[in-house]
Amino acid sequence: MTEPIIRVEGLGKKYLLRHQAGGPRYRALRDVFADGIKSGFGLFRRTNSPPTREEFWALKDVNVEVNPGEVVGIIGRNGAGKSTLLKILSRITEPTTGRVTLNGRVASLLEVGTGFHPELTGRENIYLNGSILGMGRSEIARKFDEIVAFAEVEKFLDTPVKRYSSGMYVRLAFAVAAHLEPEILVVDEVLAVGDADFQKKCLGKMGEVARGGRTVLVVSHNMQSVSTLCTRACCLHQGELVFDGAVSDGIAKYYQVSTTTLDGQEPAARRPGTGEIRFGRVVPNREQFRPEEAKHFQFQYDSTVADPPKFTLSARLRDALGHVVCQCDSRYLGIHSAGKVAGTGELIVRTPWMKPGEYWLDLFLIGGEGAGVMDWYEEACRFQVLPILPYPHTAPESSISPSVVLAEYSWTVDASPFV
Repeated sequence: MTEPIIRVEGLGKKYLLRHQAGGPRYRALRDVFADGIKSGFGLFRRTNSPPTREEFWALKDVNVEVNPGEVVGIIGRNGAGKSTLLKILSRITEPTTGRVTLNGRVASLLEVGTGFHPELTGRENIYLNGSILGMGRSEIARKFDEIVAFAEVEKFLDTPVKRYSSGMYVRLAFAVAAHLEPEILVVDEVLAVGDADFQKKCLGKMGEVARGGRTVLVVSHNMQSVSTLCTRACCLHQGELVFDGAVSDGIAKYYQVSTTTLDGQEPAARRPGTGEIRFGRVVPNREQFRPEEAKHFQFQYDSTVADPPKFTLSARLRDALGHVVCQCDSRYLGIHSAGKVAGTGELIVRTPWMKPGEYWLDLFLIGGEGAGVMDWYEEACRFQVLPILPYPHTAPESSISPSVVLAEYSWTVDASPFV
């Protein structure tokens, strides 16, 4: 049995938050003097309530094991504890409870410019940062040209990095970390700083690292990158590990928990628009559809004014990654409504075979004659496309296609080489 390269057991990290009770939200030096005069020249005697302290657990009882060669996506909304977890794994901060066991050298890229000295040149910082990450001088010299070529900063190699843009910073920092040849590569969301070509290059490099049998941990809010690169997903929410498993299921869990606020309450509906007309209840005629079935949705709409303007209806289907499967608009059919204070309707969408998984319906009410969007109802309802029946000679569902829809097609082949 393979020994895990990373073992996290009962991991917790607690911080103390300080809150100033009462008084102004910001206290300047002149306020200290003014309070001192008011209190009989007790210059440093505070007149407002003393500060209060609150315990905040950034991580709570996290348990996870990562095997060599896995590419694990760490996902979750802002404040879920992703960066805290990576900082503990990178030995930047210590845990409050629990323990972490690492069986390999760790290279981490958590923030733009970490380990760089702004007054030193790019050339000097390659050696400095490489040494911090654990590379020997001879190893850095051997890989120097490869690092520079990957970062594409040859022209500015002897320029102090304080004059680099954030994109140039991250290019050079990632190039050094990626060429360390660590057993464990930890990458935070910093890749979002780079341009599209560089992000593609970074993803390719991380894939190369993974194919070499090394382990990669990636924090990202780009679900497309997570889906493409990772073989497994761990979803954090409010400091707790709420999912650990298949990437597609992890992404679905991410979208599910992202609809709640940090205190666990449902947020106010995201409903931009002028508001003359709003959608009411929106329901599919069933919560689960077969891949080839037409999808039926019933909806209500109500007006907040007595004489609403003309409007048209628009809808789109999205998959769990946010990809738009199809867009439906009543304007294409020459249909619009006017003069109704309230109404009901039905949307029937017929598509090619849709891949099994979770999907969302977004609805829009668009006013005519320049009235603008009256209601923008994202995630009006969710539905599921069921797995395909196990027909004879059918490949496993996970390997059928990475596409959203499964188009009808036929094959004509010479039968002699096939069984």
